Amino acid sequence: MDLLAHLEAYVATADEAGFSRAADRLGIAQPLLSRRVRTLEEHFGGPLFDRSRRQITTTELGLLLLPYARDVLDRAQRLRQVARSARHSQVRAVGVPADCAPAALARALRAGAEHGITLGIRELPPAQRASGLADGTLAYALLRVPPEQAAFRVPLGLASAPAEKEAPSVDRGPDREGPRPGGAGGRRRRRAVHLEELRPRRGRGSPATAPLPVLVMAEDQVPYYDDRLVRAAARAGLPEGRIRAAGPAATALAETLAGRALLLCAEPFARQHGAGWAPLGEASLHRGYDVSAPPGREGAAQLPDWLAVPLASAVGAAASGPRATRPGAVGEDLPARLAARG
Repeated sequence: MDLLAHLEAYVATADEAGFSRAADRLGIAQPLLSRRVRTLEEHFGGPLFDRSRRQITTTELGLLLLPYARDVLDRAQRLRQVARSARHSQVRAVGVPADCAPAALARALRAGAEHGITLGIRELPPAQRASGLADGTLAYALLRVPPEQAAFRVPLGLASAPAEKEAPSVDRGPDREGPRPGGAGGRRRRRAVHLEELRPRRGRGSPATAPLPVLVMAEDQVPYYDDRLVRAAARAGLPEGRIRAAGPAATALAETLAGRALLLCAEPFARQHGAGWAPLGEASLHRGYDVSAPPGREGAAQLPDWLAVPLASAVGAAASGPRATRPGAVGEDLPARLAARG
């Protein structure tokens, strides 16, 4: 039984108080309308209309069920309208990392609206963003790629507790000047930290400082990056297990701010949460991103600036590679372009 069609016949008959007028209203033959009403009466287990008089009347059961039938039809109509509106507004899902800047994502949503496109932001880990493009569930995504091949590069560094709460993260020894990730959450840029500086060193007449673990967020847990990080840690002489996967972001941040760990992340993410930050000297361990579309759609190089600019800004990226050198490159002066676009 087509429940909606049968409910339409029931409601129209009740409104028009007659089968002929109800059939004309719905544009169907009267015998078909009568059959639908009888089928609905059998379904509900009782008569909906009293046919004993010249003009039919609605029974008590019919009056009782009528408002519910109207509600079902109204909801079905609203559902059709929403679906039609969604088709016309070109809803497109965009896969982004979980640590994006909300203000930049808001600029992407507003820019999409200006171009007649409704963007739906989805925070997903790297593997799910790649699979979403492959199966077509995502219209666009920020994909992780090696930084030397990327359109956009995000410098990574080590976040640590603010200076007043910070535990020693690099044992420099009495005769060694070395950088320490941290600071009081200010904007002063520290010189780059290299992984070899995280090795525990024994000072003269004093025990070695207990090393802090380096936590790696889900955004950096991709195969090629894991391989690079393991090799870089081995070359730097860091003990196995010193660098490990972080749990939930909130837990990793809490451990970092408490001085119990260092967190590998981008500077905007560290500053947003009041952590100190120092850039990582190994450029091969920075993040690389491409803004991509599924196969068969426009490629990343043809993506419009109005989308690529705020998405790149959301991850704190600077342009590099081919996109940086082409005329009108998205990242040729990213802050200026964003300011010009409001």
